Amino acid sequence: MSVKIRLRSTGKLNAVCHRIVVADARSPRDGRFIENIGYYDPRHNDEKIDLERAKYWIGQGAQPSDTVKSIIRRAEKAATAPAAPAAEA
Repeated sequence: MSVKIRLRSTGKLNAVCHRIVVADARSPRDGRFIENIGYYDPRHNDEKIDLERAKYWIGQGAQPSDTVKSIIRRAEKAATAPAAPAAEA
């Protein structure tokens, strides 16, 4: 069974957001999935992904789509970046 990490469309027409899911490659885009590991909302620049589960699935042989790869890369960068110091008043 070939497993992919990809986006699943949700929301309304012209107001789409996506869930990041682990799914069998043979399943339709919005069909059956194995696990929901995050979401991505391009309209509000909002994204969240469970990096621990994503790394687990990649370790098991799952192939992320190009968009999911970039989301994972941004999330890893944000997780390792030091917190900005508070502005002094």
